[in-house]
Amino acid sequence: MVKKEEKFNDIVTDNSERIKRICSYYSPNSEDRKDMYQEILVNIWKSLDSFRGDAAMSTWIYRIAVNTSLGFTGKAFKQMQMMVNTDTENIGVLFDDGLEEKLKQESQLNQLQMELNQMSVIDKSLMSLLLEGLSMREIADVIGITEPNVKVKIHRIKEQLKSKLSGGKHE
Repeated sequence: MVKKEEKFNDIVTDNSERIKRICSYYSPNSEDRKDMYQEILVNIWKSLDSFRGDAAMSTWIYRIAVNTSLGFTGKAFKQMQMMVNTDTENIGVLFDDGLEEKLKQESQLNQLQMELNQMSVIDKSLMSLLLEGLSMREIADVIGITEPNVKVKIHRIKEQLKSKLSGGKHE
């Protein structure tokens, strides 16, 4: 049987960058991100013995990271500023009509961030997980809503973003 410490070290090695990206979605402050990262690791350690394997390990990690981040930011989460960079490899999932290329222009990226930051808590969480490249099923497992509900919510968010970023001209 693999020791808890070895299993934990493997999890950290395999998921460190993923956890850091989640932290960056939830806090623009580097010191807060470091504290959040540490708190996520503590929560993974505490929960490791209770992991039953009902979900994929990566889904379990995301759930801990998102829930810890939400708890860490507390009431300030509604004012949380999502930071989206042009090097976010999955930014293309938001738009399927070539708008991704336009977003590389700084003003459009700033507008996207502004729109994302005006979203509700659940919408911000959905979009951060979508930008992480999770499937609809994985997002549903992490957030705790049905997969069809995730699909509908994400579709609506994308449509709203397209409309707002194209000056309301999107149908």
